[in-house]
Amino acid sequence: MVQQVLVAPDKFKGSLTAAEVAARVSAGLGVPTVELPVADGGDGTVDAAVAGGFSRVTIEVTGPTGERISASYAWQDAAATAVVELAEASGLRRLPGGHEPLTATSHGTGELIADAVRRGAKRVVLGLGGSACTDGGAGMAQALGARLLDADGGDLPRGGAALKELARIDLSGFVDVSGVEFVVASDVDNPLLGPHGAAAVYGPQKGATPDDVKTLEAGLTRLAAVATATHGLMGAPERRSSRRESEGRANEERSGRDHEHEHDDTPRAMGVAGAPGAGAAGGVGFAALAFLHAEIRPGIGYLLDLLGFGELVKDARLVITGEGSLDEQSLRGKAPVGVARAAAEAGVPVVAVCGRRTLTDDELRAAGIEAAYALTDLEPDPERCMAEAGPLLERLAARLAAVHLQED
Repeated sequence: MVQQVLVAPDKFKGSLTAAEVAARVSAGLGVPTVELPVADGGDGTVDAAVAGGFSRVTIEVTGPTGERISASYAWQDAAATAVVELAEASGLRRLPGGHEPLTATSHGTGELIADAVRRGAKRVVLGLGGSACTDGGAGMAQALGARLLDADGGDLPRGGAALKELARIDLSGFVDVSGVEFVVASDVDNPLLGPHGAAAVYGPQKGATPDDVKTLEAGLTRLAAVATATHGLMGAPERRSSRRESEGRANEERSGRDHEHEHDDTPRAMGVAGAPGAGAAGGVGFAALAFLHAEIRPGIGYLLDLLGFGELVKDARLVITGEGSLDEQSLRGKAPVGVARAAAEAGVPVVAVCGRRTLTDDELRAAGIEAAYALTDLEPDPERCMAEAGPLLERLAARLAAVHLQED
């Protein structure tokens, strides 16, 4: 049996989707290939799942600034599994007029999840990355039926800044997710609060000024305090009994009990807010842990399993992976390194293609990548590399084949 080449790249951001990268590499190699576009939970995760055999479901949802937009998630009937990508509904690329750090919402992501649950999902994989919002997942929770109320019993407006006025969370109308497994695919390990939290680390990337960061931190702190005191979230997020506790407290609310004064502005224990990953996507990780009882899994590793990489790599003589920039960030759980680790378990060598690279040969080898080929090796002008990425990638693949695919 002739072994094939498994082409499993991530996107080249700003120029080619992962599927387009895979197609161009295959065209340039001149040998039998299997194409498996991949993603690590950020932009392109739904596209990768669709390329891997999922179907695409498109609905109208709320964008990060409140406008109605068309967004999609991936669906697999056989396993009743949905892949929801936060960036599809609540991503930076959805901002029509620049950053809105104080008011951007994750509401649309919740609408995608709600649609998948209504469709009969038994598992929802939530990819976090490229978020436009720092609202602690409040918008997502609201879309799923939670009411975030101020001291007068009014619903809070969208965005992280409004959370400073949060007095009570009413889960009596929350969608029934008791039979659904939620998995967060993310490699971010930041907590919700503090110097390494969602506001401090990621707020400035979304246009937040130093004063904005303080406002957002206060809002997220208030969210964690109210949730901690009124919905039984003191324990570790994996403690499955917390769902029962939350439901019990929701029943108490329905019977007329007033929880308004059961908390102050500081969580008495970090609990869920301090869990690794709670700060992902502007705190959407926190809401996923707290209200959906999600499990956080390494993004690329989990998605490779979901797409069947383990079976495909068994018949491969070589794996080709890649992304737009192979740099320090690539070593922190990005797709190429995840692919290399998975291929190493099967004993299959890995090479990479990229737009540019700053990693040394030693760093690449330590990550399990034998060699890397960059578009800038062919064209030093970055703008031309972006504009002509497809043809250049085919030429690069031919060069790679000449070195790594010579017949014995």
